[in-house]
Amino acid sequence: MANQIHPLACVDSKAQLGDNIHVGPFCVIGPQVTVGNDCHLDSHVTLTGVTTIGERNRFSPNCVIGGDPQDNSFQDSNTWLRIGDDNTFREGVTVNRGAEKEDHGTRIGHGNLLMSNAHVAHNCCLGNKTILVNGSLLGGHVHVQDRAIISGNSAIHHFSTIGTLAFVGGCSRVTMDVPPFMLWSGTDKPEVRTINIVGMRRAGMNESTIASIKRVHRLMYREHKALDEVRDLLLNELDGIIPLEVNALLTFFELQAAGKAGRAREVFRKPATDHQESAGRQAA
Repeated sequence: MANQIHPLACVDSKAQLGDNIHVGPFCVIGPQVTVGNDCHLDSHVTLTGVTTIGERNRFSPNCVIGGDPQDNSFQDSNTWLRIGDDNTFREGVTVNRGAEKEDHGTRIGHGNLLMSNAHVAHNCCLGNKTILVNGSLLGGHVHVQDRAIISGNSAIHHFSTIGTLAFVGGCSRVTMDVPPFMLWSGTDKPEVRTINIVGMRRAGMNESTIASIKRVHRLMYREHKALDEVRDLLLNELDGIIPLEVNALLTFFELQAAGKAGRAREVFRKPATDHQESAGRQAA
């Protein structure tokens, strides 16, 4: 089907558009943007930068997608943003493309819901079917794994990882990695509170696996046992067969322990230059 482009929209002639795309009034699409089939831009949507967008994505008014990273070290190069299929970006969502760090890109997978005023900073990576509730903020280099939910007005520290099917409570401060299947909340004392049993059941996980994850939570967070001891106890209790989801959880703990400040991905952080350190001291 032919595209429907409102006469008050501004679409650069170099932009690459698929089929059956709706572009509402006062939208702006830049010259290095690619938009897949069946996407819908309501009005006042800005797509800019080196941005590639898949199919059936929906953009509500005042979204700014693919803007420059908010990073003082950015040198105005052609870093990029890639978005998959079937995502929904509600009013006022901002997604920045990458800075010249890691692989220079920001990624969003498939079937994600980003509610009003959510912010995805440079070099972030969202998996599939995640939910960012209104006003949630991701610092740079944050990874959010499949089916994780970040509740409203929560702020995620840069280089943190939110694990698969993790749940972050509303108005929480996340300063370190949140392991898969766990529920994190708090501002003054943010921490893992319990397992995300509702999310796991909704995802169709069997009760025996959920029970094993609950056992890991008790051993790690209540009895404060070492990871090797936890693995040995599980192998003994489960006749040597640990479910895949539980293995993934234990691996997550291993990577977190190998990182810094409770964040596995801190190993990818580049040391600040003298100029950046000086600028930081002046700002303070």
